[in-house]
Amino acid sequence: MDPGPEQCAITPYGRRAGSSRVRVFEWLDRVDTDFTVSSYASFADAAPSRLARHPVAVARAELRLRRLAAARPRRLLLHREASPLSRGWWERRLLTCADFAVYDFDDALQWDWGAGGVLRRLAPKSGKARTAVRYADRVIAGNEVLGNWAAGCHRDVVVIPSCVAPEDYTPKTLYALHDPPRLGWIGSRHNEDCLLLVAGALEEIHRRTGARLTLIGTTTRSLGRIETFIDRVDWSPHCQRTALADVDIGLMPLPSTPYNLGKCGYKLLQYGAVGLPAVATPIGVNAEILDRLGMPPARDESEWTDAIRGFLEASDAAREQLGREARAVVGRRYSYEAWLPRWTAALELGGVR
Repeated sequence: MDPGPEQCAITPYGRRAGSSRVRVFEWLDRVDTDFTVSSYASFADAAPSRLARHPVAVARAELRLRRLAAARPRRLLLHREASPLSRGWWERRLLTCADFAVYDFDDALQWDWGAGGVLRRLAPKSGKARTAVRYADRVIAGNEVLGNWAAGCHRDVVVIPSCVAPEDYTPKTLYALHDPPRLGWIGSRHNEDCLLLVAGALEEIHRRTGARLTLIGTTTRSLGRIETFIDRVDWSPHCQRTALADVDIGLMPLPSTPYNLGKCGYKLLQYGAVGLPAVATPIGVNAEILDRLGMPPARDESEWTDAIRGFLEASDAAREQLGREARAVVGRRYSYEAWLPRWTAALELGGVR
């Protein structure tokens, strides 16, 4: 039998999925250590409907986890969960089979009790996250909210934010408003309905200014009445790097739930990396990021309307100053370059590329 990988990273999704790309692949691209990466079935998500359509791929993924556990790697990095079917047994087995095992999580999985359909409730993420934190040698949390929770279960917790690479984004250079103005949002189909939380504000801004919303995600129309002023752009790595520079104001509304309290503010960091003025709900780490970037928080539709209007009515020079300062802050405080030494130390690695 093959001896198996010396160093292994396990993540539930492939590189195209935001969480796995940001928390695993981007880091491994920057180190001089060879890792074998197992991305379950390399799907973009682990929705029960997707798993049900690919039973052979799921069976192969489960078999691959068994082989990885039997190989007993020297170093193992587990991101979020090993298997969407597990209730914690795979996480425990994999983390205890390695000489040194690190568990990384970037959402409030401990408060995810499986809301949704029957299949989703069969394997909630809460129990497996608690199991993973318990059996890892070290835990990496994506923000202080997650880190404080994990510290109640584990003595060795390192907080490392979800980072961006500003050099990978086309910086915004033109701050004169488009005609009509362009609002922007980037994300997956699973969370674009957050925009409905501020539908009234968006409709009011559209009525007053004609502003349209560029949605970088999927081309499937799902947002009801506000679709009349949405321009959809299919997500791709190239589009992510370039499209945000061509909008005027970035948006990040979120509902106030325990799960969202653990969000890592990644959209805000993307907007900042571009130098794009943005408005967001100040929940969890978002409040801290907004303060550091000098951008306005918005809690209800009235505040959302006022914040967006404030940007639209500001001078080009004011928007440019804010955008340039935000890009500088992201480079200093939220870039891979800034956090690479801490990440390699957390994994007890040596070289970087």
